[in-house]
Amino acid sequence: MDGRVLVVGFMPDEVEKLRKALPVPVFEVPEYCRDWVVSDVVAKAEELSGSSYWHLRKFVIMHAVDNETLKEVIRSVKSLDFGRVIFATTTETSLTWRLEDLLNELMAEDEYFKAARWAREEAKKRKGPFLDIGKK
Repeated sequence: MDGRVLVVGFMPDEVEKLRKALPVPVFEVPEYCRDWVVSDVVAKAEELSGSSYWHLRKFVIMHAVDNETLKEVIRSVKSLDFGRVIFATTTETSLTWRLEDLLNELMAEDEYFKAARWAREEAKKRKGPFLDIGKK
């Protein structure tokens, strides 16, 4: 099976832009797949029908892509300015999960890293690594 990109949360016109911009096939994952095991979604991607625009968040899930293609996909998607997009690659473990469980895990990770980025930015605004509790 060749590399492919699965998308969730994109409107039909956005999917068309992705299909034109990305170097690998792009497949919409409709809502009826939310309870499927990810490996089944990947295997049946070409047979799926329906819109990926059922989730509030946008996901780009890459399967069987090499490192250069992965970088190109991320660069291309970011250049299209769709707002916040969660990127992921399939793993041996994630392929055994239900799609909805994977999406929930990706959202939790995204929130964790967003909070960590915010904390780093806040720390940079202060002069040092210590909190200023108040000087007398």
